[in-house]
Amino acid sequence: MPIWETLDRRYLWQSKWYNLRQDRLRTPEGTEFTYTIVEHPGAVWVVPVTTEDQIVLIWNYRYTVDDWCYEVPAGGLGPDGHPEEVARQELLEEIGGTAAELRSIGQFYTSNGISNEVAYVYLATGVELGETCRESTELMELRLVPVDEAVRMAREGEITDGPSALALLWCEPLL
Repeated sequence: MPIWETLDRRYLWQSKWYNLRQDRLRTPEGTEFTYTIVEHPGAVWVVPVTTEDQIVLIWNYRYTVDDWCYEVPAGGLGPDGHPEEVARQELLEEIGGTAAELRSIGQFYTSNGISNEVAYVYLATGVELGETCRESTELMELRLVPVDEAVRMAREGEITDGPSALALLWCEPLL
């Protein structure tokens, strides 16, 4: 049962990736206010471990922050996406990887103050690298890093993409 009553709901913007929704709400005490929400179908983050026990990191240019960031392969679910299928697809597209085993680690909200996006974390082991098939707007390079180094990078803030850092730290006991 919702704590706040929804009085009105309208979409400010919609796309195939996410929507911007504005709700007019009322608290149980009668206070009315407007809340703007980013509706997102969810996304996956995959920690890939090669057959040589290296973590595959992506050195990725992100226009939104005008910076290069270390990340693990990730991608949005889209309206009909299943997390495990999208995890396998992102491995293949971004790093040309196929995994001997793909294990679900957990899920979390990426930004629960403004969005309903759920992040699904996977550990891919026995990863073999091959040809990538990236989108034309993806500017990235692969970096193979020893497990201990990748975990250190997450702990010390060198991996500035929050979901990627958390995914690595969640996977650490299994690495």
